Amino acid sequence: MRCLLLVFVSCAVPIDQGDVTPWTDATCDHLFGMPGKNTGLTTDACKSEVTAGDATWAVPDYTPDDLAALRAWTLDNPANALTVDPYTEPAKWSLDEGGVCGLTVLDADELTYRLESFASQEAAWEEGARVTHGGPCGMCSSLEDLAVYIEQQDLTTPVRQCGLESFGGDPLDSVPCLKELGFTDRCAEIWAYNTAHTGQVCLETCISLLNAPYHDEDGAPNACIQCDEDNSGPVFKAVSGRTRRNSGLPTSLCRPCDKVWRIDHRITD
Repeated sequence: MRCLLLVFVSCAVPIDQGDVTPWTDATCDHLFGMPGKNTGLTTDACKSEVTAGDATWAVPDYTPDDLAALRAWTLDNPANALTVDPYTEPAKWSLDEGGVCGLTVLDADELTYRLESFASQEAAWEEGARVTHGGPCGMCSSLEDLAVYIEQQDLTTPVRQCGLESFGGDPLDSVPCLKELGFTDRCAEIWAYNTAHTGQVCLETCISLLNAPYHDEDGAPNACIQCDEDNSGPVFKAVSGRTRRNSGLPTSLCRPCDKVWRIDHRITD
């Protein structure tokens, strides 16, 4: 029998995760992330830990076994397929990033769970749910997609490549390519629409920066990354639910420490 770490004692009694919300008073002298070959920053400028006062939170060291354990669970209430490009009707989507997405174990023997949005982490705990990410649940909130986010610390380059291969066609043409990264159908759909939208509104900015580092020397995102963040980011976050930042995961895109949720996603027997 498997139990979610820090969620259930004997798979029945919920216990306190501790505060997982961002430390708004974080005093990091660095950005949060995990620099790779495309980042453009050193490991001194970007680290996978957050500091506030005398307290430090570091990202857990997830192993292949941890990823396999996440992928073993089945979501009982998966998101419905998108019937329209969300960027054509953004008013249909709530851009409010408040609240949390809570995970509740349904059957610890069959490894099934449900996802539900709650107004706060306290509200989730009261219902016996574990916070799996900040903000409402969405199309990338599953544990299967979480495993992809943990495993693929640099999604910018492979996702961009999927978009380039289908550029000019139907946005969903890139879904098969995105699914090869491990995404579920639903999560691949919103990534596809996001990539296509960025390709439309940021083409002039991004075309000359395809091979540029993700960050400028001062740590700011390059103009292409910032264009995507400003023009595609709000709808993507609203539809996808889970992001690396609100799941407490470092990536090759480095972010301010005070925006990072502090969540341990490991599963234990």
